[in-house]
Amino acid sequence: MYKAAVIIPTRGGASKLHYPLDALEQQTEKDFQVIVVCDGDIDGSESVVKAYQQRGILNIEAIVFPENRGRSKALNAGHQAADAEILIRCDDDLEPGENYIAEHIRLHQGDGETGVIGLVHNVYPDNAYARAYGYHRDVKFREDAYRVSPERRWNFWNANASLTRRMYEKVGGYDERYRLYGWEDVDMGYMLHQAGATIILAPELESRHYIAATTTAGRATRALHSGAARAIFIDKHGDEVLGDNKLHGLWGTAVKAVAALTTEKTINIFGSAIDSVADRLPRKVSEKLISLVVESAGYAGITYPQRARKVF
Repeated sequence: MYKAAVIIPTRGGASKLHYPLDALEQQTEKDFQVIVVCDGDIDGSESVVKAYQQRGILNIEAIVFPENRGRSKALNAGHQAADAEILIRCDDDLEPGENYIAEHIRLHQGDGETGVIGLVHNVYPDNAYARAYGYHRDVKFREDAYRVSPERRWNFWNANASLTRRMYEKVGGYDERYRLYGWEDVDMGYMLHQAGATIILAPELESRHYIAATTTAGRATRALHSGAARAIFIDKHGDEVLGDNKLHGLWGTAVKAVAALTTEKTINIFGSAIDSVADRLPRKVSEKLISLVVESAGYAGITYPQRARKVF
């Protein structure tokens, strides 16, 4: 049995897998395995894994689904196949540091069960969206996360996180009803919290994230799908778990009004239009416009979940 297993879910990630795999080759801790789960191999991702197998540095294998089954199924397949007590999720667009494995292992030592989260630093192309919204929101997200009370840390469970096999089996794995974008991770964090695990936010595990959402349209499309997936979480745990998420005031009215018109098609139209003028407007104005599109898309996903059609 290995000290740890790294599970990497991927769909269409052949061009990104080198980020985590190159980083994993450089780890100070060597006693771990890597399981890449291809959720339908649409771009030759399995051949990338085979190339790393031939290099002989990593203890690596691939699980390949014949068709898209969803990220939760991919995560469960990897976790269940792992031959280790500490199970680390690392998505295919992360680039962790050289002590990544060692720190995840260390943080699971001692009495009591823990769930360990490392936040991410989003890496953007230097475009209008990043300058007006992405860079600023990325920093603010991490600042806000580290200020949150310990009993709310579960809400930040993400693509860079670990738990023990005992806790994975206790909570029953990732909920496979999450087929759209998002919330399978938050759901896992909350289940661990409910099961008594201490959730740790570890600054030493922060990793570079080569984010896919690099435009207003890309970010808002994911917000739409995340909003739709949120309904599963609410059905399972109740809306009081998330606190007061109601929209208030003039801003709330604007978000609701735009949400009524929001579809994947209008997101692309509005998003492209804003990105085309963002550099010519005051940054605060551009940020507000992008926020309006993103938050309206999230609200549209909650209110009109059938509008989320894209497959991730």
